[in-house]
Amino acid sequence: MKVGIYGYGNLGRGIECAVKNSEDMELVAVFTRRDPSTVKIQTAGVTVASANDVEKFADKIDVMIICGGSATDLPEMTPALAKHFNVIDSFDTHARIPEHFENVNTAAKSSAHIALISAGWDPGMFSLNRLYANAILPNGNDYTFWGKGVSQGHSDAIRRVKGVKNGKQYTIPVDSALASVRAGENPDLTTRQKHTRECFVVAEEGADKAAIEKEIKEMPNYFSDYDTTVHFISEEELQKNHSGIPHGGFVFRTGTTGWNNENKHVIEYSLKLDSNPEFTASVIVAYARAINRLHQEGNIGCRTVFDIAPAYLSPLSDEELRAHML
Repeated sequence: MKVGIYGYGNLGRGIECAVKNSEDMELVAVFTRRDPSTVKIQTAGVTVASANDVEKFADKIDVMIICGGSATDLPEMTPALAKHFNVIDSFDTHARIPEHFENVNTAAKSSAHIALISAGWDPGMFSLNRLYANAILPNGNDYTFWGKGVSQGHSDAIRRVKGVKNGKQYTIPVDSALASVRAGENPDLTTRQKHTRECFVVAEEGADKAAIEKEIKEMPNYFSDYDTTVHFISEEELQKNHSGIPHGGFVFRTGTTGWNNENKHVIEYSLKLDSNPEFTASVIVAYARAINRLHQEGNIGCRTVFDIAPAYLSPLSDEELRAHML
């Protein structure tokens, strides 16, 4: 399977590692909006090309993995590239997923390609666990907690704010809310009661810090529904204390069974990640394998993780899966 990477930031580097660890995949090219001569990748002999030349590779790549930010990049990039390639992205603005799906679906169908959006761990693996748990325990409540960790999407959104030179955002679960859910108390929690958000921002020289803080705290879909703290720090402090990209979180379904709903159950799925982008990349690469197989079967249009049978993710044969995984 021949893979292209469109964008070479943290996620793109993670994709490169995941492809290296997949024996059934080969990296063909990396596309960048920067000067290609300034981008150094780890895979020997692989082309680094300008994003402007991407269409020249239309017949050389089975799946294009798009590594842009959800705030402004992916809504434009994914539909545009779906006209020329089978594509996959990690779009994570939950409120805009239906809109993004429709745009990508239209583009992919128009060119007889297949696409998959919102692959990663949330949306992605967490989404699957919510769906499974809802189907198994129809009488119950859902809870999702993220962190403590760095959100790539929210950090990217911070860096798009005028006057911001660099920044990191941490999502932090509220401990009391997490304990209540684990205890099976079924609390009724608002968005604000479940998480706080903490931002570390390097402002450009002379920038209006009050305006930056106001724009961040009022940003819809990202910060407006949370108690958000903004710290202004130096670039040196950011690199020293906030250079890693850890993350994780929890998905819960609490529910009851029995004739009178007398028995209680708690389903918990958790992730503890040293590297958010590398884990996200590993999920994306597995789903890239799946949509390549589906396209070989003649499927076109957009998909999400809900539409993909688990067997399509694995390099193992159906016989091997039944023998060793079932």
